[in-house]
Order: sequence, then C-alpha cells, then structure tokens
Amino acid sequence: MKPIAFGLIAGVAFGIADVLLMIPLQFADKTTAMTAAFLSRFAIGFLIPLCKLPIPPYAGGAVIGLLISLPDAVVTGAYAPIIISGVVGGSIIGWLSGRIVA
Repeated sequence: MKPIAFGLIAGVAFGIADVLLMIPLQFADKTTAMTAAFLSRFAIGFLIPLCKLPIPPYAGGAVIGLLISLPDAVVTGAYAPIIISGVVGGSIIGWLSGRIVA
C-alpha cells in the first residue's frame, strides 16, 4: 500500500477512535475539544507512514505520537491520557506501517 493511502486510513481511524473515547467526558466546548482531538490524532496517523526515521517503525511512531501530543497535553493539563494514547497509538500505527507500507 502507498504511504499516503495508509496514512489517510490510519489518521481517520485513529482520529475516530480518540473521539469515541471522549464521548462520555465533559468539556466546556465539547465540539471544539473533539475536533481538536480528531485533528491531532489524524496528524499522528497521517505522518507516521510518511516519515522514515533511523529507528524501528514502532519506535518512530511512538516518537511522532509523543511530539504531536505534547502541545495538546500542555494546553489541557491532561498529560497522562493524551501522551499515553498518542504514544501507544503511534507505536501501533508505526508497527502496522512497517508491515503494510510498500
């Protein structure tokens, strides 16, 4: 599969998964929070297969997931859930990318 196609699929899937996890949570502006979360997770899923780092794909995914998650974590103050989901999701997408992307 081409990296851009996999990135689009992974980004949408990770974005939707993160938004679904946010449904039961309470926010002052839930629509904005869910949109921002989707876009952040989409960026992680989209960029991982396009970035070739000199480390194993799962580790590269974790690094990208961490770097993209940090600004959201700082702004919200919810460090653990945002960083953990970004790193774990990034690792999974990186691992899959290493196996699927041609």
